[in-house]
Amino acid sequence: MRKKNPAHAGFSASEHIDARIEVLDDWRGEMLSRVRGVIRAADPDAVEEWKWETPVWSHAGIICTGETYKKHVKLTFAKGAALPDPEGLFNSSLEGNVRRAIDFFEGGKVNEGALKTLVQAAVALNLSK
Repeated sequence: MRKKNPAHAGFSASEHIDARIEVLDDWRGEMLSRVRGVIRAADPDAVEEWKWETPVWSHAGIICTGETYKKHVKLTFAKGAALPDPEGLFNSSLEGNVRRAIDFFEGGKVNEGALKTLVQAAVALNLSK
């Protein structure tokens, strides 16, 4: 079976994300799919977008982006520095004044409950502005 090309101009944003997951074809695709599911469960009204060759989830502004690298999958929260993080999920981009990120590594666990709460807090912050 031929793999989808995520650069194809005729794809919707969701199809681009599906294709990115399929093309990765390893733990990174599985992780991106998993965190995508948590984001969708946390906010069924979130809009999937494809910007900068990257999955983006928005609701009244950007919630987060989902970048994939060789050794990790990164969820970058656009306004992460303003979000409560009692579970300590943020482990990357901690020096900035605006964004915060979570790097997921091969074999790493996902605290789905805490991630869902973080997504909901990001949406609430976007809606409050």
